[in-house]
Amino acid sequence: MITKKMTINIPSGLEARPVALFVQVASRYESSIFVEIKDKRINAKSIMGMMSLGLSAGEEVVVSADGLDEKDAILNIEKYLSEEK
Repeated sequence: MITKKMTINIPSGLEARPVALFVQVASRYESSIFVEIKDKRINAKSIMGMMSLGLSAGEEVVVSADGLDEKDAILNIEKYLSEEK
């Protein structure tokens, strides 16, 4: 299992379209992937779960991945969250 703290650099935060794209990125991987903030832990492949977080630009989250492709999953999720769109 890999766990990494990440900052959301998408100017609009994770609103509808960026959340949908985030879920697409996470869904490419077989690994179990979760996003944690404060006391919430959400499956990163769940669009409704991710929308419920209401994440804004500049917020920090902890992303964890567990599985055969966990390294690639963490790398590409961090790349997605760090890109200014």
